[in-house]
Amino acid sequence: MKILVIGGGGREHALVWKLRQSPAVERIWCAPGNDGISEDAECLPAKTSDVAVLATLAESLRADLTVAGPEQPLVLGIADEFARRGLVLLGPSLEAAQLEGSKIFAKEFMHRYAIPTASTYGTFDSAAKAREVLANADMPVVVKADGLCAGKGVLVTSSAGEAATFITRLMESDDFGAAGNRVIIEECLQGPELSYIVLTDGEKFVPLAPSRDYKRLSDGNFGPNTGGMGAISSNELLSSEMERVIQEKIVRPTIEGIAKDAAPYRGFLYFGLMMTAAGPRVLEFNCRLGDPETEALVMRMNFDLAETLFAAAKGRLANAEMSWQPRASCCLVLAAEGYPQRPKLGARISGLSSQEKLSSTAVFHAGTRKVDGQYCVNGGRVLTVAAAGDNLAQARLRAYSAAKKISFDGMHYRGDIGSEMNRAVGEVARS
Repeated sequence: MKILVIGGGGREHALVWKLRQSPAVERIWCAPGNDGISEDAECLPAKTSDVAVLATLAESLRADLTVAGPEQPLVLGIADEFARRGLVLLGPSLEAAQLEGSKIFAKEFMHRYAIPTASTYGTFDSAAKAREVLANADMPVVVKADGLCAGKGVLVTSSAGEAATFITRLMESDDFGAAGNRVIIEECLQGPELSYIVLTDGEKFVPLAPSRDYKRLSDGNFGPNTGGMGAISSNELLSSEMERVIQEKIVRPTIEGIAKDAAPYRGFLYFGLMMTAAGPRVLEFNCRLGDPETEALVMRMNFDLAETLFAAAKGRLANAEMSWQPRASCCLVLAAEGYPQRPKLGARISGLSSQEKLSSTAVFHAGTRKVDGQYCVNGGRVLTVAAAGDNLAQARLRAYSAAKKISFDGMHYRGDIGSEMNRAVGEVARS
Protein backbone atom coordinates (compact mmCIF):
# COMPACT_ATOMS: atom_id res chain seq x y z
CA MET A 1 0.00 0.00 0.00
CA LYS A 2 1.18 3.52 -0.85
CA ILE A 3 -0.19 6.24 1.42
CA LEU A 4 -0.23 10.03 1.18
CA VAL A 5 -0.77 11.94 4.44
CA ILE A 6 -1.83 15.57 4.12
CA GLY A 7 -0.63 18.04 6.74
CA GLY A 8 2.52 19.06 8.51
CA GLY A 9 1.99 19.04 12.25
CA GLY A 10 2.37 16.76 15.25
CA ARG A 11 -0.80 14.86 14.42
CA GLU A 12 0.47 14.05 10.93
CA HIS A 13 3.87 12.98 12.27
CA ALA A 14 2.13 10.63 14.70
CA LEU A 15 0.01 9.19 11.88
CA VAL A 16 3.05 8.67 9.65
CA TRP A 17 4.97 7.09 12.56
CA LYS A 18 2.18 4.58 13.18
CA LEU A 19 1.34 3.90 9.53
CA ARG A 20 4.91 3.01 8.66
CA GLN A 21 4.77 0.22 11.26
CA SER A 22 2.25 -1.65 9.10
CA PRO A 23 3.68 -4.54 7.05
CA ALA A 24 1.08 -3.66 4.40
CA VAL A 25 2.68 -0.25 3.74
CA GLU A 26 5.26 0.03 0.98
CA ARG A 27 5.70 3.82 0.88
CA ILE A 28 4.51 6.94 2.71
CA TRP A 29 4.52 10.54 1.58
CA CYS A 30 3.51 13.61 3.58
CA ALA A 31 2.47 16.93 2.04
CA PRO A 32 3.80 19.33 3.06
CA GLY A 33 5.21 17.58 6.15
CA ASN A 34 8.11 19.13 8.05
CA ASP A 35 11.79 18.39 8.62
CA GLY A 36 11.01 16.07 11.52
CA ILE A 37 8.43 14.12 9.55
CA SER A 38 11.00 13.69 6.78
CA GLU A 39 12.76 11.17 9.04
CA ASP A 40 9.75 8.87 8.62
CA ALA A 41 8.24 9.80 5.25
CA GLU A 42 9.13 11.55 2.02
CA CYS A 43 7.86 15.14 2.32
CA LEU A 44 6.50 16.95 -0.72
CA PRO A 45 5.76 20.69 -1.03
CA ALA A 46 2.04 21.49 -1.20
CA LYS A 47 -0.50 23.83 0.32
CA THR A 48 -3.18 22.08 2.38
CA SER A 49 -5.67 24.65 1.06
CA ASP A 50 -5.15 23.70 -2.61
CA VAL A 51 -7.35 20.64 -2.95
CA ALA A 52 -6.96 20.38 -6.74
CA VAL A 53 -3.16 20.32 -6.50
CA LEU A 54 -3.33 17.72 -3.73
CA ALA A 55 -5.60 15.52 -5.84
CA THR A 56 -3.23 15.83 -8.78
CA LEU A 57 -0.35 14.91 -6.48
CA ALA A 58 -2.17 11.78 -5.28
CA GLU A 59 -2.83 10.83 -8.91
CA SER A 60 0.80 11.26 -9.91
CA LEU A 61 2.02 9.23 -6.92
CA ARG A 62 -0.60 6.54 -7.57
CA ALA A 63 -1.42 6.59 -3.87
CA ASP A 64 -3.71 3.79 -2.77
CA LEU A 65 -4.98 5.88 0.13
CA THR A 66 -4.83 9.54 1.11
CA VAL A 67 -5.44 10.59 4.71
CA ALA A 68 -6.34 14.23 5.36
CA GLY A 69 -4.92 15.26 8.73
CA PRO A 70 -6.02 18.87 9.31
CA GLU A 71 -9.50 20.35 8.97
CA GLN A 72 -8.78 22.97 6.29
CA PRO A 73 -8.70 20.73 3.20
CA LEU A 74 -11.76 18.85 4.43
CA VAL A 75 -13.94 21.94 4.82
CA LEU A 76 -12.69 23.08 1.40
CA GLY A 77 -14.04 19.92 -0.20
CA ILE A 78 -11.00 17.72 -0.78
CA ALA A 79 -13.09 14.55 -0.36
CA ASP A 80 -15.43 15.70 -3.14
CA GLU A 81 -12.49 16.47 -5.46
CA PHE A 82 -10.91 13.07 -4.81
CA ALA A 83 -14.24 11.29 -5.34
CA ARG A 84 -14.73 13.14 -8.64
CA ARG A 85 -11.37 11.77 -9.82
CA GLY A 86 -11.96 8.26 -8.51
CA LEU A 87 -9.25 8.55 -5.84
CA VAL A 88 -9.44 6.97 -2.38
CA LEU A 89 -9.38 9.47 0.50
CA LEU A 90 -10.40 9.08 4.11
CA GLY A 91 -12.47 12.11 5.07
CA PRO A 92 -16.02 13.51 4.91
CA SER A 93 -17.58 15.50 2.10
CA LEU A 94 -17.51 19.31 2.09
CA GLU A 95 -21.11 19.50 3.30
CA ALA A 96 -20.61 16.94 6.08
CA ALA A 97 -17.39 18.68 7.16
CA GLN A 98 -19.43 21.77 8.01
CA LEU A 99 -20.00 20.06 11.36
CA GLU A 100 -16.58 21.50 12.14
CA GLY A 101 -16.38 24.30 9.60
CA SER A 102 -19.34 26.19 11.07
CA LYS A 103 -20.21 26.28 14.77
CA ILE A 104 -23.65 27.62 13.86
CA PHE A 105 -24.26 24.81 11.36
CA ALA A 106 -23.28 22.31 14.07
CA LYS A 107 -25.54 23.88 16.69
CA GLU A 108 -28.53 23.92 14.36
CA PHE A 109 -27.80 20.30 13.42
CA MET A 110 -27.73 19.24 17.09
CA HIS A 111 -31.02 21.00 17.79
CA ARG A 112 -32.60 19.36 14.76
CA TYR A 113 -31.64 15.85 15.89
CA ALA A 114 -32.04 16.38 19.65
CA ILE A 115 -28.34 15.80 20.34
CA PRO A 116 -27.58 17.07 23.86
CA THR A 117 -25.55 20.29 23.85
CA ALA A 118 -25.29 23.64 25.62
CA SER A 119 -28.18 26.10 25.34
CA THR A 120 -27.49 29.32 23.48
CA TYR A 121 -28.19 33.01 23.90
CA GLY A 122 -28.21 33.30 20.15
CA THR A 123 -26.18 33.51 16.97
CA PHE A 124 -25.18 36.93 15.68
CA ASP A 125 -23.87 38.67 12.58
CA SER A 126 -23.88 42.04 14.35
CA ALA A 127 -21.32 42.86 17.06
CA ALA A 128 -23.65 45.46 18.58
CA LYS A 129 -26.49 42.95 18.91
CA ALA A 130 -24.15 40.32 20.38
CA ARG A 131 -22.90 42.78 23.02
CA GLU A 132 -26.48 43.82 23.80
CA VAL A 133 -27.53 40.22 24.49
CA LEU A 134 -24.31 39.60 26.38
CA ALA A 135 -25.15 42.37 28.85
CA ASN A 136 -28.11 40.32 30.11
CA ALA A 137 -26.47 36.89 30.01
CA ASP A 138 -25.68 34.83 33.10
CA MET A 139 -21.95 34.47 33.61
CA PRO A 140 -19.84 32.55 32.79
CA VAL A 141 -20.48 32.32 29.05
CA VAL A 142 -18.81 30.83 26.01
CA VAL A 143 -18.25 32.99 22.93
CA LYS A 144 -17.40 31.13 19.70
CA ALA A 145 -16.41 32.30 16.26
CA ASP A 146 -18.48 30.52 13.64
CA GLY A 147 -15.55 29.51 11.44
CA LEU A 148 -12.14 27.87 11.77
CA CYS A 149 -9.63 29.69 13.99
CA ALA A 150 -7.01 27.01 14.68
CA GLY A 151 -8.44 26.35 18.16
CA LYS A 152 -8.23 30.02 19.17
CA GLY A 153 -11.75 31.18 18.27
CA VAL A 154 -13.40 30.24 21.58
CA LEU A 155 -13.50 32.24 24.80
CA VAL A 156 -14.77 30.91 28.13
CA THR A 157 -15.13 33.79 30.58
CA SER A 158 -16.90 35.11 33.67
CA SER A 159 -16.21 38.70 32.60
CA ALA A 160 -18.75 40.50 30.44
CA GLY A 161 -16.05 43.01 29.55
CA GLU A 162 -13.66 40.31 28.36
CA ALA A 163 -16.44 38.71 26.31
CA ALA A 164 -17.32 42.06 24.71
CA THR A 165 -13.68 42.68 23.83
CA PHE A 166 -13.44 39.22 22.26
CA ILE A 167 -16.56 39.93 20.18
CA THR A 168 -14.94 43.15 18.99
CA ARG A 169 -11.78 41.26 17.99
CA LEU A 170 -13.82 38.68 16.12
CA MET A 171 -16.36 40.85 14.35
CA GLU A 172 -14.89 44.35 14.08
CA SER A 173 -11.10 44.17 14.40
CA ASP A 174 -11.00 41.29 11.91
CA ASP A 175 -8.44 39.37 14.00
CA PHE A 176 -9.72 36.04 12.62
CA GLY A 177 -10.87 37.12 9.18
CA ALA A 178 -14.11 35.76 7.77
CA ALA A 179 -14.20 33.07 10.49
CA GLY A 180 -15.34 35.77 12.93
CA ASN A 181 -18.09 37.31 10.82
CA ARG A 182 -20.69 35.47 12.88
CA VAL A 183 -20.56 34.42 16.53
CA ILE A 184 -22.52 32.21 18.85
CA ILE A 185 -22.93 32.81 22.60
CA GLU A 186 -23.63 29.77 24.77
CA GLU A 187 -24.12 28.86 28.38
CA CYS A 188 -20.97 27.56 30.07
CA LEU A 189 -21.26 23.90 30.97
CA GLN A 190 -19.49 22.46 33.99
CA GLY A 191 -17.69 19.13 34.31
CA PRO A 192 -14.65 17.24 33.00
CA GLU A 193 -14.05 17.28 29.27
CA LEU A 194 -13.70 14.17 27.14
CA SER A 195 -12.52 13.64 23.57
CA TYR A 196 -14.57 10.82 22.09
CA ILE A 197 -13.48 9.94 18.56
CA VAL A 198 -14.94 7.33 16.22
CA LEU A 199 -13.94 6.03 12.81
CA THR A 200 -16.90 5.47 10.49
CA ASP A 201 -17.48 4.33 6.93
CA GLY A 202 -20.87 6.03 6.83
CA GLU A 203 -22.79 3.16 8.41
CA LYS A 204 -20.68 1.23 10.89
CA PHE A 205 -18.47 3.01 13.38
CA VAL A 206 -15.74 1.87 15.76
CA PRO A 207 -14.65 3.98 18.74
CA LEU A 208 -11.10 4.99 19.51
CA ALA A 209 -9.83 4.82 23.07
CA PRO A 210 -11.12 7.70 25.23
CA SER A 211 -8.85 10.71 25.58
CA ARG A 212 -8.74 14.22 27.00
CA ASP A 213 -6.95 17.29 25.72
CA TYR A 214 -5.92 20.46 27.53
CA LYS A 215 -6.54 23.63 25.52
CA ARG A 216 -5.62 26.38 27.98
CA LEU A 217 -2.04 27.62 27.94
CA SER A 218 -1.22 27.39 31.63
CA ASP A 219 -1.52 25.03 34.58
CA GLY A 220 -4.90 24.91 36.26
CA ASN A 221 -6.62 25.64 32.93
CA PHE A 222 -5.71 29.31 32.99
CA GLY A 223 -4.58 31.53 30.15
CA PRO A 224 -5.75 31.78 26.55
CA ASN A 225 -7.03 28.91 24.45
CA THR A 226 -4.42 27.22 22.27
CA GLY A 227 -4.38 24.51 19.66
CA GLY A 228 -3.79 22.10 22.57
CA MET A 229 -1.07 21.79 25.21
CA GLY A 230 -1.25 18.08 25.93
CA ALA A 231 -3.47 15.01 26.12
CA ILE A 232 -3.99 11.76 27.96
CA SER A 233 -5.65 8.49 27.03
CA SER A 234 -6.83 5.99 29.61
CA ASN A 235 -9.75 3.61 29.98
CA GLU A 236 -10.29 5.21 33.40
CA LEU A 237 -11.71 8.25 31.62
CA LEU A 238 -14.92 6.49 30.63
CA SER A 239 -17.08 3.70 32.03
CA SER A 240 -18.65 1.16 29.70
CA GLU A 241 -22.11 2.28 30.83
CA MET A 242 -21.41 5.93 30.00
CA GLU A 243 -19.88 4.94 26.67
CA ARG A 244 -23.15 3.23 25.72
CA VAL A 245 -25.01 6.46 26.53
CA ILE A 246 -22.63 8.49 24.34
CA GLN A 247 -22.97 6.07 21.44
CA GLU A 248 -26.77 5.87 21.57
CA LYS A 249 -27.63 9.50 22.32
CA ILE A 250 -24.83 11.28 20.46
CA VAL A 251 -22.79 9.19 18.03
CA ARG A 252 -25.52 7.26 16.24
CA PRO A 253 -27.89 10.25 15.85
CA THR A 254 -25.01 12.30 14.45
CA ILE A 255 -23.93 9.74 11.86
CA GLU A 256 -27.52 9.01 10.84
CA GLY A 257 -28.45 12.70 10.79
CA ILE A 258 -25.55 13.85 8.64
CA ALA A 259 -26.22 11.01 6.19
CA LYS A 260 -29.80 12.21 5.91
CA ASP A 261 -28.92 15.90 5.56
CA ALA A 262 -25.74 15.71 3.48
CA ALA A 263 -24.02 12.45 2.63
CA PRO A 264 -22.76 9.38 4.48
CA TYR A 265 -19.91 10.50 6.72
CA ARG A 266 -16.69 8.63 6.04
CA GLY A 267 -13.65 9.26 8.24
CA PHE A 268 -12.83 10.29 11.78
CA LEU A 269 -15.56 12.09 13.72
CA TYR A 270 -14.50 13.81 16.92
CA PHE A 271 -16.97 14.63 19.69
CA GLY A 272 -15.71 17.20 22.18
CA LEU A 273 -17.85 16.42 25.22
CA MET A 274 -18.51 17.98 28.59
CA MET A 275 -19.42 15.29 31.10
CA THR A 276 -21.96 17.27 33.13
CA ALA A 277 -23.97 16.09 36.13
CA ALA A 278 -26.94 15.77 33.76
CA GLY A 279 -24.99 13.63 31.30
CA PRO A 280 -22.68 14.15 28.30
CA ARG A 281 -23.13 17.32 26.25
CA VAL A 282 -21.49 18.09 22.89
CA LEU A 283 -19.20 21.13 22.96
CA GLU A 284 -17.94 20.75 19.39
CA PHE A 285 -17.47 18.44 16.46
CA ASN A 286 -14.21 17.95 14.59
CA CYS A 287 -14.17 16.22 11.22
CA ARG A 288 -10.73 14.70 11.80
CA LEU A 289 -8.48 13.39 14.55
CA GLY A 290 -7.65 15.75 17.38
CA ASP A 291 -4.23 17.25 17.93
CA PRO A 292 -2.64 16.44 20.39
CA GLU A 293 -5.01 13.54 21.14
CA THR A 294 -3.61 11.67 18.14
CA GLU A 295 -0.11 11.73 19.62
CA ALA A 296 -1.43 10.08 22.78
CA LEU A 297 -3.65 7.58 20.96
CA VAL A 298 -1.01 6.16 18.61
CA MET A 299 0.97 5.08 21.67
CA ARG A 300 -1.88 2.71 22.60
CA MET A 301 -2.91 1.38 19.18
CA ASN A 302 -2.60 -2.39 18.96
CA PHE A 303 -3.89 -2.84 15.42
CA ASP A 304 -2.81 -2.20 11.84
CA LEU A 305 -3.74 1.44 11.31
CA ALA A 306 -3.13 1.38 7.56
CA GLU A 307 -5.43 -1.58 6.93
CA THR A 308 -8.12 -0.10 9.17
CA LEU A 309 -8.10 3.33 7.53
CA PHE A 310 -8.19 1.78 4.06
CA ALA A 311 -11.20 -0.34 5.07
CA ALA A 312 -13.04 2.75 6.34
CA ALA A 313 -12.26 4.74 3.19
CA LYS A 314 -13.58 1.89 1.01
CA GLY A 315 -16.75 1.44 3.09
CA ARG A 316 -15.67 -1.91 4.48
CA LEU A 317 -15.31 -1.18 8.19
CA ALA A 318 -17.67 -3.99 9.23
CA ASN A 319 -14.84 -6.52 9.38
CA ALA A 320 -12.26 -4.21 10.96
CA GLU A 321 -10.99 -4.86 14.46
CA MET A 322 -9.40 -2.17 16.63
CA SER A 323 -7.75 -3.26 19.85
CA TRP A 324 -5.91 -1.16 22.39
CA GLN A 325 -3.14 -1.78 24.83
CA PRO A 326 -4.79 -2.07 28.27
CA ARG A 327 -2.70 0.80 29.59
CA ALA A 328 -2.48 4.56 29.36
CA SER A 329 -0.61 7.31 27.54
CA CYS A 330 0.26 10.96 28.01
CA CYS A 331 1.64 13.62 25.68
CA LEU A 332 3.02 17.10 26.32
CA VAL A 333 3.27 19.95 23.86
CA LEU A 334 6.54 21.87 24.07
CA ALA A 335 5.66 25.40 22.95
CA ALA A 336 7.70 28.35 21.72
CA GLU A 337 8.20 31.57 23.63
CA GLY A 338 5.24 33.88 23.00
CA TYR A 339 2.82 31.12 21.96
CA PRO A 340 -0.09 31.40 21.20
CA GLN A 341 -0.08 35.15 20.48
CA ARG A 342 3.31 35.74 18.81
CA PRO A 343 5.59 32.71 18.92
CA LYS A 344 9.28 33.51 18.66
CA LEU A 345 10.99 31.44 15.99
CA GLY A 346 14.57 30.40 15.36
CA ALA A 347 15.74 28.99 18.72
CA ARG A 348 17.98 25.93 18.43
CA ILE A 349 16.65 22.71 19.97
CA SER A 350 18.87 20.42 22.01
CA GLY A 351 18.31 17.05 23.64
CA LEU A 352 16.44 15.29 20.85
CA SER A 353 19.13 12.63 20.52
CA SER A 354 18.52 11.65 24.15
CA GLN A 355 15.12 10.27 23.13
CA GLU A 356 16.37 7.75 20.59
CA LYS A 357 17.04 4.92 23.04
CA LEU A 358 13.98 5.47 25.25
CA SER A 359 11.33 2.77 25.05
CA SER A 360 7.63 3.59 25.35
CA THR A 361 8.24 7.22 24.33
CA ALA A 362 8.18 9.12 21.05
CA VAL A 363 8.77 12.71 19.98
CA PHE A 364 6.60 14.13 17.21
CA HIS A 365 7.59 17.27 15.31
CA ALA A 366 5.08 20.05 14.68
CA GLY A 367 6.93 23.35 14.35
CA THR A 368 10.56 22.52 13.55
CA ARG A 369 13.01 22.89 10.69
CA LYS A 370 16.63 21.92 10.22
CA VAL A 371 19.30 24.60 9.91
CA ASP A 372 22.88 23.43 9.36
CA GLY A 373 21.94 19.97 10.57
CA GLN A 374 20.26 21.10 13.81
CA TYR A 375 16.55 21.39 14.53
CA CYS A 376 15.23 24.90 15.23
CA VAL A 377 11.90 26.32 16.36
CA ASN A 378 9.63 27.04 13.38
CA GLY A 379 6.17 27.28 14.91
CA GLY A 380 4.17 27.87 18.06
CA ARG A 381 3.68 24.24 19.00
CA VAL A 382 7.16 22.90 18.43
CA LEU A 383 7.27 19.27 19.61
CA THR A 384 4.95 16.78 21.24
CA VAL A 385 6.51 14.30 23.67
CA ALA A 386 4.38 11.16 24.08
CA ALA A 387 4.76 8.19 26.40
CA ALA A 388 2.87 5.02 27.26
CA GLY A 389 2.78 3.19 30.56
CA ASP A 390 1.09 0.39 32.46
CA ASN A 391 -1.03 3.11 34.05
CA LEU A 392 -1.47 6.86 33.71
CA ALA A 393 0.91 7.64 36.56
CA GLN A 394 3.73 5.79 34.80
CA ALA A 395 2.91 7.32 31.41
CA ARG A 396 2.95 10.82 32.90
CA LEU A 397 6.28 10.34 34.63
CA ARG A 398 7.84 8.99 31.45
CA ALA A 399 6.51 11.89 29.39
CA TYR A 400 7.72 14.52 31.84
CA SER A 401 11.08 12.83 32.22
CA ALA A 402 11.57 12.81 28.45
CA ALA A 403 10.45 16.45 28.12
CA LYS A 404 13.04 17.57 30.66
CA LYS A 405 15.80 16.24 28.43
CA ILE A 406 14.81 18.63 25.62
CA SER A 407 15.46 22.36 25.70
CA PHE A 408 15.35 25.52 23.62
CA ASP A 409 15.21 29.20 24.54
CA GLY A 410 11.73 30.14 25.76
CA MET A 411 10.44 26.57 25.84
CA HIS A 412 7.39 26.08 28.04
CA TYR A 413 4.87 23.36 28.69
CA ARG A 414 2.15 22.59 31.20
CA GLY A 415 3.10 20.70 34.33
CA ASP A 416 -0.35 19.35 35.13
CA ILE A 417 -1.40 17.28 32.11
CA GLY A 418 -3.46 14.43 33.54
CA SER A 419 -2.79 15.45 37.14
CA GLU A 420 -6.50 15.58 37.97
CA MET A 421 -6.46 11.78 37.57
CA ASN A 422 -3.61 11.37 40.06
CA ARG A 423 -2.82 14.39 42.21
CA ALA A 424 0.20 12.85 43.90
CA VAL A 425 1.94 12.14 40.62
CA GLY A 426 0.99 15.62 39.45
CA GLU A 427 3.06 17.16 42.21
CA VAL A 428 6.05 14.96 41.33
CA ALA A 429 5.84 16.09 37.69
CA ARG A 430 6.03 19.75 38.71
CA SER A 431 9.13 19.31 40.86
